[in-house]
Amino acid sequence: MFADRATINIRSGKGGDGHVSFRRELYVPNGGPDGGDGGRGGDVIFEVDEGLNTLSEFRHKRKYAAKNGQEGGKRRCHGSDGEDIVLKVPEGTVIIETSTGKVVADMSGENRRQVVLKGGRGGKGNMHYATATMQAPKYAQPGQPARELELLLELKVIADVGLVGFPNVGKSTLLARVTNARPKIANYHFTTLNPNLGVVDMPDAKGFVMADIPGLIEGASEGVGLGHEFLRHIERTKFLIHIVDAASTEGRDPIEDIYAIDRELKKYNADLAARPQIIAANKTDAIIQQEGKDPVSRLKAEFEPKGIRVFPISAVTGQGVTEMLYYVGSMLDTMEDAPVVFEQEYFPETEIAYANDPYTVTYDEEKQEYVIEGPRIEKMLGYTNLESEKEFVFFQNFLKENGILTELEALGIREGDTVRMYGLSFDYYK
Repeated sequence: MFADRATINIRSGKGGDGHVSFRRELYVPNGGPDGGDGGRGGDVIFEVDEGLNTLSEFRHKRKYAAKNGQEGGKRRCHGSDGEDIVLKVPEGTVIIETSTGKVVADMSGENRRQVVLKGGRGGKGNMHYATATMQAPKYAQPGQPARELELLLELKVIADVGLVGFPNVGKSTLLARVTNARPKIANYHFTTLNPNLGVVDMPDAKGFVMADIPGLIEGASEGVGLGHEFLRHIERTKFLIHIVDAASTEGRDPIEDIYAIDRELKKYNADLAARPQIIAANKTDAIIQQEGKDPVSRLKAEFEPKGIRVFPISAVTGQGVTEMLYYVGSMLDTMEDAPVVFEQEYFPETEIAYANDPYTVTYDEEKQEYVIEGPRIEKMLGYTNLESEKEFVFFQNFLKENGILTELEALGIREGDTVRMYGLSFDYYK
C-alpha cells in the first residue's frame, strides 16, 4: 500500500543518574566519594533510505524510543550510553511538529541524516561535589530526563515538473509516453490515487523528473476528496503543466478547468500557483472540427496574452509532445538547479522543555500548608542531605530552576509559611 502520511511519537533516551558511593578499602578507612557519572541517553535520528518510496512502515508502529543511559557505578565507573534509534524514511519526507505545524526537518537534497531529538545528558556522580569543606557529599546529579515529540511525516514528491489537471484528462497517458514510468491507466475518474514519477530523457538536452499528480477537483484546497493528499506533492515542483481535455470528451469547458485548477492552487499555496507553467491541450486527435469553434485557438487567445504558452498535443499519438518537452527543458535550464527544500522552522533543542517527571504544587486548606509532590522531587530528596547547609542550598536551587518557587509565589506563599514535601516540613524564607 502506498502511504505518504503518518503520525508518530518519538522519545529520546533519559540520561543515567549519577551515583553516590564512597571508597571502601581495607587500608583506606576514610576513602572519598567515588560515585561515577551516568551515561548519555540515546538520540532519535532520521535517515534517508534510497530503497524506500512510502511511509507504510510508520502506519503499523506509532511509538519509537531510544534507550536510556545507564546509572553511574562505584569506583568512578561511568554508566554506558543509551543506544540511538535510527528511523529510515524515503527521500522527500518532511518532518513536522504536530502542535505548531512547523517543519522540523526536510529529508531531501543534501540532508541525508539528522538528529531530531538528543538524548538526556548523564548526571554527575558524587565524586564531582567533594570540596575542602564538604569531603563526603551524599548527593549526585540526576540524569537529564527524556524528550518527547509528536511528529507528522509527509512524503512530498521530488520532481522538476508536475502534471496537474482534472481526472481523466490524460496525465498518466502522457507520463507513460514520455518517461520510463508505467502508471495504471483506465477510463475512470480518480484512477491514479498515487503520484507516479518518471525521468524524461531527451537527445541533446538535459533530462528532468516529471510527476503525475492525481486528478484534482474543485474544493481540493479545503480538503474535499483527497485534495490535501494530492496538493502537497506539487509543492516541490519548479514547473507546472496544466493538462486539459481540449476535445471536451466529457462535456467540460477546458478554459473553465484551467481557472478551477488555478483557484485551488492559489487557495492551497499562493507561491505554488505563481510558478512557471504551460497548458497542454490534450486529446487533439479526438477534436471534432466545427466551424468557428477551434478549442485550441480559444485556449491560446485566453492564456497566451497572459504569458502562458499553450501546446496542442495528443498523449495517445505523440503529436506535439516533443516540442512541448523541449520547451519545458529550456525553461528548466533557466531556473536554479537546487531542489526545493523546506527550511527548518522548529528547533527541538530550544523550543521544547525536557519531558520532566510531573510535579504538583498545592495548598492544603485544612493544615494550612503548601504541598509539593512528584517523582522527581522525591528522588532529589533521596539524594540530598538536608542537614548540610551546602546541600540544602543545592536543593533550593533545584526548586528555583524548575519553576517550583515561582508556583509557590503564584499561590500566595509568604515568609514563615510551611512547605511540606513527603513528610518533611520547612519554613519558607526568600
